[in-house]
Amino acid sequence: MDETPELHSDVEETARRIAEMEVRGAASIADAAAAALGTQAATAESETPEAFRRTMRAAARRLYETRPTAVSLPNALRYVLSGMDGDDVETLQTTVQQRVSAFRDDLDDAQDRLGQIGAGRFSDGDVVMTHCHSSDALSCIEAAVESGADIEAVVKETRPRKQGHITASELRELGVPVTLIVDSAAHSFLDDVDHVLVGADSIAADGSVINKIGTAGLAVSARDRGVPVVVAAQSIKLHPKTLTGTAVAIERRDIREVLDEETHEDIGAAEVANPAFDVTPPRHVDAIVTEHGQFPPESIVTLMRELFGDSVSEPWTDPDGTGATGASAASGGE
Repeated sequence: MDETPELHSDVEETARRIAEMEVRGAASIADAAAAALGTQAATAESETPEAFRRTMRAAARRLYETRPTAVSLPNALRYVLSGMDGDDVETLQTTVQQRVSAFRDDLDDAQDRLGQIGAGRFSDGDVVMTHCHSSDALSCIEAAVESGADIEAVVKETRPRKQGHITASELRELGVPVTLIVDSAAHSFLDDVDHVLVGADSIAADGSVINKIGTAGLAVSARDRGVPVVVAAQSIKLHPKTLTGTAVAIERRDIREVLDEETHEDIGAAEVANPAFDVTPPRHVDAIVTEHGQFPPESIVTLMRELFGDSVSEPWTDPDGTGATGASAASGGE
C-alpha cells in the first residue's frame, strides 16, 4: 500500500486559513490554493514521476476539502493539475509552476476586465446596495468611480461575520459615501437604490447564483421593488459540473459564529443553524457580469461550454493525475 504523501507546511497552513476564513473571497481562495500547489511542486522530493503526481493530487485534495461551496477552489486546482505534464520529476515541477504563474497572472487581469465591463451599468449619481464582501463587485464600483461617476452605496453589514464592514471600509477608501445598515433594513432602503450589486461564490449552469446567505432574500425584495440585481463574478466561479443551484452543497458554519456558549445556554436553544450560503434563482437576477462580458443568467451555460467544454473531471481523483478537461478553468482560458 502506498504511503500517504507528506505535504508541505504551506499547503497545510493554506488549507487551515481557507477553512477558518482567514482567506476569504473566491478569487483570494483560488489564488492562495494555486500558490500552495506551486510551493508543493517546487519543494517536492519525489523520486519518480508517479510519486510526484500522487503528492500533487494529495495536496489538491487537502485544499479541496476545506470549502465545499466556493467553486473557485476546485477550478483553480483543476487548472493547475490539468497542465501537469512530463516524463520526469523536473519537467513535472516546471509545468506545474508555469501553470500556477499563468493562473495567478490571469486572475489579476480578469478582475480588471470585469470591473471595466461592470462599470458600464452605472450612471453618475447612482446608489448601489451591496451584500457581504466581493472584490469582483467592488472592482465594478471602483472602475465607475475612476471614470468620473459619483456613486453612493448602501452596505448591508451581513451577519454573522459582518463582512459588510470590510466592504464599507474599502468603499470609503475609494471616496464613496456609504450608509451601513443592518440586514433586516434592506427592504426599507430599496426605494432609494438604483442597483443591487453582489458577488458570487458559485454559479450553476442554469444561472442560479450561490452567494452569502441573505442574497436570495435581497434579490426577491429587489425584484418586488423593480431594482435590478447584478452579479459580478469572474469565470472561475462558474460551476461546470452543477446543472442547478439546488445541487450545490451549502456549507454549514460553526454555530459559535451566531451565539457564544453562554448565550446559547441562556436562551435554551435546542439547535442553531448557520448556513453560509443560499441559492438565488435566475429569475431574480438581471445580469451576470464576467471578464468575458455581461450575460443574462439563462445564457451563462454558453460561456461555461466555451471555457470548460462538455466534460470536466477532477484531476486530484484521477489515477494518472492528468485530469483531462476542456478549455482552461482559469478566467481567461488559454
